[in-house]
Amino acid sequence: MTPRTSTTPALSPGEGGSGTAPPAEARTAQPEGAARGRALLSPSWFAAVMGTGIVANAAATLPRSFTGLRDGATVVWAGAALLLAALVIGYVRRRAVRVHAADPVLAQFFGAPPMALLTVGAGSLLLGERVIGARAALDVDWVLWSAGTVLGLGAACTVPYLMITRHRFTADAASGGWLLPVVPPLVSAATGALLVPHAPAGQPRLAMLLGCYAMLGLGLMAVLLVLAMVYSRLVHHDAPIGAVVPTVWIAVGALDQAVTALGALSTAAPSVLPPPYVHGIAVAALLGGVGVWGFAMLWLVLATALTVREIRRGLPFAPTWWSFIFPLGACVTGTGAIASLTGSQLFVWSAVGLYAVLVAAWAVVAWHSLRHACGNLRGRG
Repeated sequence: MTPRTSTTPALSPGEGGSGTAPPAEARTAQPEGAARGRALLSPSWFAAVMGTGIVANAAATLPRSFTGLRDGATVVWAGAALLLAALVIGYVRRRAVRVHAADPVLAQFFGAPPMALLTVGAGSLLLGERVIGARAALDVDWVLWSAGTVLGLGAACTVPYLMITRHRFTADAASGGWLLPVVPPLVSAATGALLVPHAPAGQPRLAMLLGCYAMLGLGLMAVLLVLAMVYSRLVHHDAPIGAVVPTVWIAVGALDQAVTALGALSTAAPSVLPPPYVHGIAVAALLGGVGVWGFAMLWLVLATALTVREIRRGLPFAPTWWSFIFPLGACVTGTGAIASLTGSQLFVWSAVGLYAVLVAAWAVVAWHSLRHACGNLRGRG
């Protein structure tokens, strides 16, 4: 049997990797056009929209409000929306989908554009009313949520199929990046819960709620499946190095998105289901949410330790640095969801503390991204 080879170490500095030269077998196994595809705008840059958008959304749902916080969050949301529009136009114009789909590394990032759409859409509903009006904000969210959900389900089905039938990997190839294609349904469930009360009453609203629960189950089961492979790779092979290290954080975001979805859906359920089911959903949201949150905190500690270890060796900048931001934002929303369910001051102030860390990390990554982008523009000039 021909061994599967991976191009994971071959990530270029410009598109999410450490710049380390890949092993010979990985170089020969790269699909034709893969190197050319990395020179184009990669879907990995949509992670910047995800990270920026969740900074705004987390502020809107924070269990404690502060003077100017909502105004600042609205500005950040508007910036994320403009960045999303620019990246969508740029990526569509380059027509690089087939090239990136053939690349075992870049294909994983097809999960980023749907999550960018979903994040900005949720921000429209949470923050956009004062900017574009309540009706327009709701319409924008419906459009972006629908598009993001369709694309996210497509990525969750298509990328694993390509991994099985087209791509080739070595035994140590699994990384946090493998989670990206299967996380969008979790984000659809969490953000779709905000739209449940706005769906027409009756069967449409019931279908919306149940559909969100189905996507929650789809995403969570797929995440746990991939997470087992990632953990196996971490303990059986050398620790990840370079710009691959931030992708370990993606598991934190995936788990906390499940917690956020459980909390948001339990809030939306009373407008759809009869009391017996609502009580059961509330219990499941609390017990299941706290349990998954605990596992997410374990992974957060592991990811932090691996990151500190790599920073001491010299962590190069790459777009994968945005893998720090969305997971931290999901920690804030997940912790805030539990605080809302329980009223626990421990979770309230944990959410506030995590949000402070999120903003600081976002500022650092955004600054490095701007420097990187300006450097590329000067180089092309």
